Amino acid sequence: MGLSGLEIYKLLPKTNCKKCGFPTCLAFAMQLAAKKVSLDKCPDVTEEAKKALESAAQPPIKLITIGKGEDALEIGNETVLFRHEEKFYHPAGIGFLLEDTSSEQDLRKALEEIKKLDFERVGQRIKVNLVALSCKNNDASKFESALKIILEGSNLPIALVSDEPSIIGKALEVSKDKIPLIYRATKANFKEMAKLSKSFKVPLVASAPTLEELESLVKNLNAEGVQDIVLDTGEKNIAEKLWDLTQIRRLALKKAFRPFGYPVIAFTKSEDPLQEAAEALTYVAKYAGIVVLKNRNPWNVLPILTVRQNLYTDPQKPLQVESKIYEIGKVSDKSPVLVTTNFSLTYYTVESEVESGKIPSYIVSCDSEGMSVLTAWAAEKFTAETIAKTLEKVGVKDKVSHKEIIIPGYVAVLSGKLEEESGWKVTVGPREASGIPSFLKKLGK
Repeated sequence: MGLSGLEIYKLLPKTNCKKCGFPTCLAFAMQLAAKKVSLDKCPDVTEEAKKALESAAQPPIKLITIGKGEDALEIGNETVLFRHEEKFYHPAGIGFLLEDTSSEQDLRKALEEIKKLDFERVGQRIKVNLVALSCKNNDASKFESALKIILEGSNLPIALVSDEPSIIGKALEVSKDKIPLIYRATKANFKEMAKLSKSFKVPLVASAPTLEELESLVKNLNAEGVQDIVLDTGEKNIAEKLWDLTQIRRLALKKAFRPFGYPVIAFTKSEDPLQEAAEALTYVAKYAGIVVLKNRNPWNVLPILTVRQNLYTDPQKPLQVESKIYEIGKVSDKSPVLVTTNFSLTYYTVESEVESGKIPSYIVSCDSEGMSVLTAWAAEKFTAETIAKTLEKVGVKDKVSHKEIIIPGYVAVLSGKLEEESGWKVTVGPREASGIPSFLKKLGK
C-alpha cells in the first residue's frame, strides 16, 4: 500500500522552500501521495528518503513513451477508473498492423492511407499514432526491408512484432533512433528480449494469456532490469479482453499492485470492419493504452478517433473556443453578425453551416464557460448583459456599418432586453444551425 501524505511529509526536508512549486512541504507530500507529482520535483530530498519513498513516488500506471519528437506516443500515467472522478490524461494510441509479406507497393499504399487519417474536429486535430509491423515468416531480411520502407514513408512511432529475439535485434539496429516498441516478451524468450530492451533503451511488451502468468512475467522482466513495460494478454474475444483490461486497471489503481502498474496494448481480432470498430471502441473506453487495428477505412477509423477525443476531454472543462469575433469568408462591413456561445461543438456547427451557405458572415462567440446555448441561458451565462458586454469587448461596431445582430432561435426571449442593453437591432435566427444557410439567404445580405 502507498504511504499517506503525513507519512511522506515526515521523510521530506520540511523546509517549505517552494522549489517544488508548492507553498509547503506538506502540500507537496499530499500531492505525492495522490500520485499527481513525482518525487524528483523536490531537489533537497535525501537518498535515504528517496529509497523509503520509492513506492509512493511511482505513479500507479507508469508513463511509457514510444517514438520521439512531436509524433511521440505517451501512454499510461492514468489515475482514475472513471473519467468523471477526475479525467483521463493520455489518449489511447490508435495503430495499424502491417505485414512484412506485403509487397513494397502495398506497404507504401498502406502508409499513404494511414497518413490521410488526420482530421480536425471541433477545432482539435485528431490523428492515428502508430504503425505495427508484423514478421510473418521469421525472415529477418524481409522484415528489415519492410521496416526500411515504413521508416521512409512514415514519421509515426513503430511497434516491431516478432517473438524471435534475433529478428527484433536486427530490426532495432535499423530503427533504434525511432525508439520503437518491442512486441513481445513471453515466458520462453523474456531473457533475450529483456537484454534487447535494456541495450537499445526501448519499451517492451510483456505478453501472457492469463493474469497470473502475466504477473510472473512482469516480475521476471523487472528482475532483469526492465522497467518500461507494456502489458498484453493476447488475442481473446471482446468479453474476455474487457475482463482482463478492467482487472489490470483496478488492481493497479485500487490495490497499488506494481506488476500491473503499466499501460496495456490490445489487438483487434475481428475481420469485419464494423465488428472491429465496436471491438476497438470497447478497448479505447476500457482501458487500453494502445489499440492496433487491421482496417484503415476512414469511415471505420473516424468514429474510433471521435470517441477517443470525447473520452479524453476533461469532463469538468468542456471544449471551448476563444471568445471573440470570427470572420467566415470574405466579409465586408455589410456582412451579417451571428451570436453564439463558445462551446466548441456549438461554434463549429454554426461555422460549418455559415460556410455551406456561402454568405460571408461574422460570428461573435460569447464566453459561456463552454456551455451550449440553452444550457448557458439556463445557467445565466448567456444573457442579454453578457452578450452586450461581448459585443462591446470584441469591437463589432468597428467591423460593420449596420447595427443588427442575429441570435439563436432558442433564446428569442432575450431579444427585447438585448436591444435595450446593447443598442443593436436583434433578429431572431433559426433554432437549429441547419437552418442558417436558408435564413441568411432570405435576409438578402
